[in-house]
Amino acid sequence: MISNQILQNTIDGLKGISRTDLCVIDVEGKVLAATFPEAEQFIGPAQSFVASPADSQVVGGCQFFKVFDDYQLEYILLARGESEDVYMIGKIASFQIQNLLVAYKERFDKDNFIKNLLLDNLLLVDIYNRAKKLHIEVEVRRVVFIVETNREKDGNELEKIRSLFGAKSKDFVTAVDEKNIIVVKELAENETYSDLSKTAEVIINLFRPDPDSNVHVAYGTIVNELKEVSRSYKEARMALDVGKIFFEDKDVIAYSQLGIGRLIYQLPIPLCKMFIKEIFDGKSPDEFDEELLSTINKFFENSLNVSETSRQLYIHRNTLVYRLDKLQKSTGLDLRVFEDAITFKIALMVVKYMKYMESLDY
Repeated sequence: MISNQILQNTIDGLKGISRTDLCVIDVEGKVLAATFPEAEQFIGPAQSFVASPADSQVVGGCQFFKVFDDYQLEYILLARGESEDVYMIGKIASFQIQNLLVAYKERFDKDNFIKNLLLDNLLLVDIYNRAKKLHIEVEVRRVVFIVETNREKDGNELEKIRSLFGAKSKDFVTAVDEKNIIVVKELAENETYSDLSKTAEVIINLFRPDPDSNVHVAYGTIVNELKEVSRSYKEARMALDVGKIFFEDKDVIAYSQLGIGRLIYQLPIPLCKMFIKEIFDGKSPDEFDEELLSTINKFFENSLNVSETSRQLYIHRNTLVYRLDKLQKSTGLDLRVFEDAITFKIALMVVKYMKYMESLDY
């Protein structure tokens, strides 16, 4: 459960303090960490010691100690030397590693609990019982962030994010798949959605120095009870997907900012095709030329204001009116009429959604 690197760092630190060489061997006879090069010569004695009823013994100038995890023998610790001081250092080292086992096991249990909570794999009674056992508060404000990374390229993104939230043990950082890192963040009473946006920017800034990084952050709504965390996770999941369709230029997207895109994302594709066929008689808005599409988008940006749109496009007002008339003849929709403008805007979004869903099928 504990990585070899953690074990190595632990015994290196203990050697730095005590000046005593240490070694950790697993029950199968593999050297996991050592502060001296001749550690492999003690594999045989260590395996013999595994079968011994003693908890410690001296063999070949080394003191051997057993390290247990819930009464299960996990490691054999060696301390080089036969003096009382070396015995005491060995006992301290084995106690330290045993505490590490407990801490990592608790983190693993919490990690497992949070994953099952996010994926709705727990009954309500199990949520409360396991939360109590793991000392996790139930009625606390929380929100879920999803960080999408290119983790197959670089493997340390999870640790980067853990380092950001690690100082506060009440925040949980885990991963449910290969690309997405989940942060379940506990919030103070005065924290708002504005603060969540700042937190998301801090996460993004962790990866900005890497020119190859392609990181997106999405977050759900704030929930007040542990049982509602899965809802915030689903909202963040939807925000991440919808953001890719309608907000490609944004690195951070909140569920509360999705607007009508959230409704379109939940429409079945056959219904979308029927809608486009009825509105455009089998044509598609993306068949219009680039000039007309840029004119339409600018017209929407300026809230259907003809004068402001023509000014920003550097064209005469009559030129813009001509383009809008041309669009009305081909579609029957006059974008100067609010109802027609809404219909066209929704149609553009539906087409974008359909294209995205088609791309996932390939």
